[in-house]
Amino acid sequence: MSDPQTTNPISQAKENVAEAIPTPASPQQMPESSAQALKSRLQWGEPALTILDVRDRAAFNQARIRGAVPMPMDELTDRAISSLEPQREIYVYGDNDQQSNQAAAKLREAGFVSVSVLKGGLTAWKAISGSTEGPAEQLPSNFNL
Repeated sequence: MSDPQTTNPISQAKENVAEAIPTPASPQQMPESSAQALKSRLQWGEPALTILDVRDRAAFNQARIRGAVPMPMDELTDRAISSLEPQREIYVYGDNDQQSNQAAAKLREAGFVSVSVLKGGLTAWKAISGSTEGPAEQLPSNFNL
């Protein structure tokens, strides 16, 4: 007599699906992340992450990655400690990679264990047609301020 688990095509398919679906790398494994890697995670529907925008409030208000949380550099550590779990997966971006790296270092020093710098920041995100929001994002591309 054969084992019903091994002859049942549905059971076999369920086993194979778990093996066939790749798991994106977490920021803990990768201290820097490309915009494409973050976009892929979001497309997979992985909500257990937070995107922090450490630019000043005026820059954040003009344009940002959709769903990003504003935490300007001068408030970063205090606000992160009071509102995020230390195990939370965090992606951080600033005006440039240097500011992003500085913010990530501050977060790691404060005890956050899974922090990744979004390489290229908002510019890289826009280059891959990542979802953005803010008044500057509503203007036609040929509009000059």
